[in-house]
Amino acid sequence: MVEELLTALALAGSGVAVYVASAARVVKQYERGVVLRFGRLRGEIRMPGFTMIVPIVDRMHKVNMQIVTMPVPAQDGITRDNVTVRVDAVIYFKVVDPADAIIRVEDYRFAVSQMAQTSLRSILGKSNLDDLLSNREKLNEGLELMMDSPAVEWGVTIDRVEIKDVSLPETMKRSMARQAEADRERRARVINADAELQASKKLAEAAGAMSDEPAALQLRLLQTVVAVAAEKNSTLVLPFPVELLRFLERSTPREVAQRTKALTDVLDALPKGNARAEEPESPEESESPEEVTEKEEGEEKEIESGRETQKATDVSLMGTTVPDGPERVASAGRLPLQGEGG
Repeated sequence: MVEELLTALALAGSGVAVYVASAARVVKQYERGVVLRFGRLRGEIRMPGFTMIVPIVDRMHKVNMQIVTMPVPAQDGITRDNVTVRVDAVIYFKVVDPADAIIRVEDYRFAVSQMAQTSLRSILGKSNLDDLLSNREKLNEGLELMMDSPAVEWGVTIDRVEIKDVSLPETMKRSMARQAEADRERRARVINADAELQASKKLAEAAGAMSDEPAALQLRLLQTVVAVAAEKNSTLVLPFPVELLRFLERSTPREVAQRTKALTDVLDALPKGNARAEEPESPEESESPEEVTEKEEGEEKEIESGRETQKATDVSLMGTTVPDGPERVASAGRLPLQGEGG
């Protein structure tokens, strides 16, 4: 009798243990439990911790309440300005109503993924390429609004949507690169022109200051020479200042110029070889050989006399004393110059 009682107790304990093992459930902190009894939803949502259900009668579905990060596959689309692009994104969502996530949609993850793909294609067709590249925040907000409205009925809320990558055709990349290069070159030219304008103004101010002090220009010249000589050069370039030529030009006496002009007039007045104008002779008045010889000797004397006169004039212009003799006679016939005695 005792043995039968012990056997019955053991069987009863085993049955209770099996029942408890099959009825016991543990819900984690980030999960919620939805119980269906004979296929009907029980209104009570099982909270985290240990819970019990009726074996065979009840079935509990655990729903993850964490934020889910789901990548959206890359979608090919055409923008509003007829540019073919390939865009992928990432979506962040979480379940706020476990019962709706189980009852209203078969698989809320798959539903959210498909809705994200269709919404991404729709937003691509409504946007320009420039907005897609530079104004992504506005597009992200539009995607979030488009996806959040139907997701609320599924017990899901869209936390955030981000466009991750935009792939452009190679031809479009080259065109954009040329455009960016041209824009940078334009800005570089504008900056260079502005710098030249400012430099020209500063140079004009420096030139005005140096014109008031001639010594400043000489000091600047010496600084340039020092800067050139500082390099390891075998040739030293020494510029010749134009102001020195102007100084020499101003320091030249006027009398020298006047005497040079008078000397030129005297030389022009002297006989030059056979340059005298002679009247043509008729055949009846032809000269004899002796007369021709005497005439040539006279012309040679005249040429020699003209040369001596020229030498005497040069000597008188240089400020020397004319010696006695024929040279004095030749120099006596020169023209009086300005600044000399009568």
